Amino acid sequence: MTTEEFRKISPSLPKDPGVYRFLDEDRTILYVGKAKNLKNRLNSYFGVKKHQAYKTKTMVKHAHDIEYTIVETEHDALLLENALIKKNQPRYNVLLKDAKSYTYICIKKERFPRIFFTRNVRKDGSTYLGPYTSKYRTKQIFDLIKNLFPLRTCTLNLSQDNIDEGKFKVCLEYHIKNCKGPCIGEETEEGYNAKVEQIKNILKGNFKPVKDYIKSEMQFFADRMEFEKAQEMKEKLSLFEDYQAKSTVVSQTIKDVDVFTIGSHKDSAFVNYIKIVNGAIIHTDTIELKKNLDEDNEDLLRFAIDRFREKYNSITKEVILSEDIDLLEEDVTVTVPQRGEKKHLLDLSEKNVKYFIMNLKKEETTKQNKQTSAERILKTLQEDLQMDEVPFHIECFDNSNMQGSFPTASCVVFKNAKPSKKDYRHFNVKTVIGPDDFASMTEIVGRRYKRMLAEGESLPQLIIIDGGKGQLSASVKSLKELGILDRVTVIGIAKRLEEIFFPEDPVPIYINKKSESLKLIQQARNEAHRFAITFHRNKRSQNFTKSELHTIPGVGDKTATKLLTEFKSIEKIKNLTLDELTMRTNLKIAQAIYNHFKKQVDESA
Repeated sequence: MTTEEFRKISPSLPKDPGVYRFLDEDRTILYVGKAKNLKNRLNSYFGVKKHQAYKTKTMVKHAHDIEYTIVETEHDALLLENALIKKNQPRYNVLLKDAKSYTYICIKKERFPRIFFTRNVRKDGSTYLGPYTSKYRTKQIFDLIKNLFPLRTCTLNLSQDNIDEGKFKVCLEYHIKNCKGPCIGEETEEGYNAKVEQIKNILKGNFKPVKDYIKSEMQFFADRMEFEKAQEMKEKLSLFEDYQAKSTVVSQTIKDVDVFTIGSHKDSAFVNYIKIVNGAIIHTDTIELKKNLDEDNEDLLRFAIDRFREKYNSITKEVILSEDIDLLEEDVTVTVPQRGEKKHLLDLSEKNVKYFIMNLKKEETTKQNKQTSAERILKTLQEDLQMDEVPFHIECFDNSNMQGSFPTASCVVFKNAKPSKKDYRHFNVKTVIGPDDFASMTEIVGRRYKRMLAEGESLPQLIIIDGGKGQLSASVKSLKELGILDRVTVIGIAKRLEEIFFPEDPVPIYINKKSESLKLIQQARNEAHRFAITFHRNKRSQNFTKSELHTIPGVGDKTATKLLTEFKSIEKIKNLTLDELTMRTNLKIAQAIYNHFKKQVDESA
């Protein structure tokens, strides 16, 4: 949408709160935004664009229409914006980068429920608790459950009829006291389910009911003078209290609360979440939000809070933040602490975000330090030649002739700073008569890239011409005619002082003689020269051989090839007798060849 097109609809835009949507030509939603004043907000997209983000400019450029919905309050706009983003997933809104498959603990819906890890949540009536982002943390919880409340691990159908009929026998788990034997009726369903309820309390972070349960069991056995069992429960209580101490109890006064902080790095924002239930940290997680437009931290944080609370099924009525913002849930209180235990929680969350970003920076630095020698050389070459792109694909041209005869040219290809010999090409100059290197270069460069364009091949980032300003200008002529001069970087290298010339610039540049980038240019130039000279020599040799044999009347390609294949050279053929020639061809042709070379010998004598 152009500024002129927007000006036509601008006078009719309302100044009320609402939600606006940019749409492309197919009526697909590109971006959804909210505004306290729709007219002012939309005008900001088409006003002075000096400081406008590139992605915002791109989105507006691709937009063909604007839709908006008026609402009563800014908070209503907030709710509607969130609903539309979730439903339509617009291209230019915040993208959530969170592809992990976390672990859940499943309490199976069955008689004498089993409890186990899973990554797949199914709608089978079972209870799924989680997700758990820390493998160590999950194992720690599971080991505690196993020690405190032994449960069955088998998949037997423990119906009452099967148990009464004695269909099952106890397994090793029973003998090592990891199971109380419900399969043979040694544990009641009521007692088993009571343990399951306490396990649910542990997994939900409700520690007090668990402690009360263990204490009541300990007192029950003590009253019945079953002191060994009472001692066993006391040991379990100590084990549980030790686990509770290690589970990061933050306060005896703070109960249920969610804590969020946000940090930024490059084009991403990172939001840390800490979930606290009954004074203990139950979950911590950090997600990355990709910034696609000019969203501020308040928008990103609100988006993340909604996603986190939905993901972790949080129902707490208090959220701790570093600044006061309007949330989507009206009955949730935002606390911005300045001191005390809640401020300590906020600082802990901020520390997590900073640590996450610090690790990310370290990884980026490590990747940069691990760049290959080829990447290092090509980036140096890019800087030396002030190119927009790294020259992963380089092509170098050279031509060769001897006093204008047998004019040839070569093109060598380097990919990732190494010769790609399968892509080398040699050319016979077809349209140039006489020793004209400039015209030859114009022809060869034109033929090379005309064919590449016709076949849809990708062009090189850098073209090197072996020669000075004359050869460079000749190649530029062809590139201009093909309309690709602005799509490639082309340079000429003069041999004497290793001067680097650019098109239409009479002043050359000099790259440090020890520079790896100059060595790469020289390697490409030398390889092109070698390839051109080799082809030229072969062509001269082939031409001489053909001229020598084909001047003899009656000798064709078949006879010439047969003789050269067997004797390898003309000199050996000259020394053959008439009988030896007759054995290899008919008498008439043998006599002609013999007479031809005998005449040469006689004339030289």
